[in-house]
Amino acid sequence: MPDSTPQITPPQITPDVVAAHGLSEEEYARVLHALGREPNMVELGIFSVMWSEHCSYKSSKLHLMKLPTKAPWVICGPGENAGVIDIGDGQAAIFKMESHNHPSYIEPYQGAATGVGGILRDVFTMGARPVANMNALRFGRPDHPKMKHLVQGVVAGIGGYGNCVGVPTVGGETNFHQAYDGNILVNAMTVGVADTNKIFYCAATGLGNPIVYVGSKTGRDGIHGATMASADFDEKSEEKRPTVQVGDPFTEKLLIEACLELMATDAIVAIQDMGAAGLTSSSVEMASKGGAGIRLNMNAVPCREEGMTPYEMMLSESQERMLMVLKPGKEPMAEAIFRKWELDFAVIGEVTDTGHMVLEFDGEVVCDIPLDPLADDAPLYDRPHVATPRPAPLANVPASADIAADLVTLIGCPDLASRKWIWEQYDSQVGADTIQKSGGDAALVRVHGSGKALAITTDCTPRYCYADPFEGGKQAVAETYRNICAVGATPLAITNCLNFANPQRPEIMGQIVGCLEGMGEACRALDYPIVSGNVSLYNESKATGGGSAILPTPAIGGVGLTTDWTKNATIAFKAEGDAIWLVGGAGTHLGQSLWLRELHGREEGPPPPVDLKQERANGFAVRQWIEQGKATAVHDLSDGGLLVGLAEMAMAGDLGATLDVTLDAATAFGEDQGRYLVTTAPGVVLEGAERIGTVGGDSLAGVKVSALRAENERFFREWMEGSLDVSDISGN
Repeated sequence: MPDSTPQITPPQITPDVVAAHGLSEEEYARVLHALGREPNMVELGIFSVMWSEHCSYKSSKLHLMKLPTKAPWVICGPGENAGVIDIGDGQAAIFKMESHNHPSYIEPYQGAATGVGGILRDVFTMGARPVANMNALRFGRPDHPKMKHLVQGVVAGIGGYGNCVGVPTVGGETNFHQAYDGNILVNAMTVGVADTNKIFYCAATGLGNPIVYVGSKTGRDGIHGATMASADFDEKSEEKRPTVQVGDPFTEKLLIEACLELMATDAIVAIQDMGAAGLTSSSVEMASKGGAGIRLNMNAVPCREEGMTPYEMMLSESQERMLMVLKPGKEPMAEAIFRKWELDFAVIGEVTDTGHMVLEFDGEVVCDIPLDPLADDAPLYDRPHVATPRPAPLANVPASADIAADLVTLIGCPDLASRKWIWEQYDSQVGADTIQKSGGDAALVRVHGSGKALAITTDCTPRYCYADPFEGGKQAVAETYRNICAVGATPLAITNCLNFANPQRPEIMGQIVGCLEGMGEACRALDYPIVSGNVSLYNESKATGGGSAILPTPAIGGVGLTTDWTKNATIAFKAEGDAIWLVGGAGTHLGQSLWLRELHGREEGPPPPVDLKQERANGFAVRQWIEQGKATAVHDLSDGGLLVGLAEMAMAGDLGATLDVTLDAATAFGEDQGRYLVTTAPGVVLEGAERIGTVGGDSLAGVKVSALRAENERFFREWMEGSLDVSDISGN
């Protein structure tokens, strides 16, 4: 065993050096206690990234442990690279959502691109072939001087990486609010399919088993990326550009194929991608999960730059890299596969039984850290939190002077405008299994070679979460449930990306606790467990021209299953004479509605409450009608309420509708939850639903469908062409 005392003379570790690594005085005291001595710079850097919020979840873990994570169909819940659920026939769906917020604000193209690359690796690391990408994007005001550049860069980065790697991007969501002026959110989700008997985990076992590095070489990009992602922005955010990784989707495609080829053999004991904190997190997680130790020879790490130090190698977040533990003697076969795919392959260490991470460089020990303090015994905080006061009831509710004019205004506002400009930059058809893509309630992707399909959606309504975190957390989960039911699939499980501001502020920690409690209640009531996720904190900015804290944004990614993909529903009106049915009752709730905000400039009142029992019952009924062939079109009701939902169905089908109900502001634009619009052929009756109209003609509520479409498609087209007067667009 190497000498336990590193043989290099460390530079002096001053309080400023400790602070620059994101560690508090108390945390540094814990480092000294764990080591029984002063760390050197390599060791300090390793503690810094492993104890960052991004890697340790030290402010949220206590509350995350309260969430429901189990069900008979859950194969693997939180704790691995991604969640795994059984979808029958010896197959599993593997999926996760993660953030790349700070990098995308600093360098939007590479930040978004490497966010896609990272989440792809989380999924194929476990043995799945990725079949679909999704995203959830939040931007600031369209008239903010940086926002057009940020939107263009992020969308190009998502498309550039996903299109090149050959995985379809099939949906997502994009919203605008001034709270994101100084800190945009870029959340990426990937879903893959694997055989249940070929799922791979990260626990390193087997004394003496070789540890191998595969993929791209290590560079100096992304050093301290995890630490940067665990701090808020200031005026010097642009100086953090070197912390943003640089991606190569073509190398990622080779890495996917090489890993899946090796996974078809019996060579792999454990595998982990090098994501946040790079080689540090992957090696620590593998060893700690396996209850083992690890020894690495840093001279063997493939580097693309001269003179890289162990500190740089361990903290680099260069992309397209993996770490594996192989069975002894399998190295030549594995190397042949990776060399065939023109990828680096190097044996860089071995599994030990010391319980320590030991790094050697130029024949000397440069790091010797016990693993428990890095992982299982990392700091864990029960931060003080203050519950968000419940908003006062909405008072002085204005009447609508002109329902038709209000509809035109809403359908053209940034939050409801057509995202066609975005999704046309994404290849949604590669793989030839996409059944439904962007523009509907949920994407639908066929499980290749079968009659099954996976329904996938991302949802969250941050303005609800800000007004009432508990109800907002419930609603975020319920809306994914509703969207999956609306295409005819059974909701099975969710992943999440929990985006919040500084948890050291009690009011922000209160938002985190409230949203998680609401999410947990919804998951339990809907039998809809959480199997994976990510926490992104410190999303606020003190930069000039930026806002402060983002709105609490617990983005939810839902996955469901249909066993017969031919029995699915879309939102488009299908035929003249079809009956229109409303499920869930008339609209009554205008608090926190888009109508109140966009027409009257008011963000007030409580959000609409979520009746989870009714949500479940209505979802079941809608799935039954689709299964029985009764429904010709289905659309859930959310932002904008009834009339916006009808307009979206009309534009999708290029057909108008005649309504049999009287509309006022609440019935037209109320955002009451648990509701759907369903159309049927004439003569079909839906028990428990209210017939409200008939499909036909070329108008809706007195407005031509063509005029609605023109207004709906105007915002993005004119904004990107530069012909839009953004001073009239609030984005609030």
